[in-house]
Amino acid sequence: MAGRYAVIMAGGKGERFWPLSTSKHPKQLLALVGEKPLIAQAVDRLEGLVPPENVFVVTNAELVEATREAAPRLPPENIVGEPIGRDTAAAVACGGALVKAKDENGVFAVLTADQVMGDLDVFKATLKGGLDLARQNDILVTIGIQPTYPSTGFGYIESGDGYQTAEGVDFRKADRFVEKPDEATAAGYLETGRFYWNSGMFIWSVGALEKAFGAHCPEMRELMDTLTGYAREGRMDEGMEATYPNLGKISVDYALMEKADNIVMACGTFYWDDVGAWPALESHFEQDEAGNTPIGHVETLDAEGNIVLSKDRLTAVIGVKDLVVVQAEGVTLVCPKERAQDIKKMVVALREKGSYDELL
Repeated sequence: MAGRYAVIMAGGKGERFWPLSTSKHPKQLLALVGEKPLIAQAVDRLEGLVPPENVFVVTNAELVEATREAAPRLPPENIVGEPIGRDTAAAVACGGALVKAKDENGVFAVLTADQVMGDLDVFKATLKGGLDLARQNDILVTIGIQPTYPSTGFGYIESGDGYQTAEGVDFRKADRFVEKPDEATAAGYLETGRFYWNSGMFIWSVGALEKAFGAHCPEMRELMDTLTGYAREGRMDEGMEATYPNLGKISVDYALMEKADNIVMACGTFYWDDVGAWPALESHFEQDEAGNTPIGHVETLDAEGNIVLSKDRLTAVIGVKDLVVVQAEGVTLVCPKERAQDIKKMVVALREKGSYDELL
């Protein structure tokens, strides 16, 4: 395990899971699926592969204490908070600085705090193979997920020629990244057998990341260099306070992955769920004979295909179909399942009104 590290990005707001997920307690801190918070599950998945002292979490400053409570296996100083969100490239640069401050030759995986995995032996083999290849080669490794249906909610990676097999996992050259497609385009992608879902997980060495940032996004190379100095002095919070206000917002996909020519994709064949919105819970909880997914104190009558979560009191639904009904945190939400993505729009609209900040 020597020289292996992981950076878990945990700054998301989880707005599509409102009202259960709020800015003060977003979905990565919830036991949304399983008995532990999603961030704790992300840490547990690394057991035997990356020791806890080599796992770093980049969240936002307001969530540092809550994240430390939710992930008690990690050293508290390994969990740092960005003063303001600057998208994933900055979070990766921050994580890279934390790793480099500890080990200039380190190799690390960039993971997310709010995904659900299965087939953990295969997941670990994929990470181990990627870490070994990234140690030996100047490459940027990304993990593509074998698609099971023509999703319009994920970006895709088109795979090219074979690169190598490691730990029984197929690694291929990545030809291009494409944005979220419409349904017809997604169906065409699946027919080719070359396209994989973009998981947002990456593996690289400190040196390869520095080189890539230097070539394609010098602002992030400068950020990583600056923060490394602060991290070595144990002043990471101070460093982020000084550097973040002047940073541009850019994702790691735009900053690096759509520009670099040394990208290798691991063919991920383990179970993976982005858990992006309420309908995702249907595959994680038991359904009744009418296809309802009741979670908590729920009763139904002549109702079909609904997702109903009620934390603290009874919620009863009668004669309705294909709704999301959530009673949590003093809020009741009702919307059609097909419009679950619009919950984020509602949160934005409520925030603009300024009357419900304590509920958001």
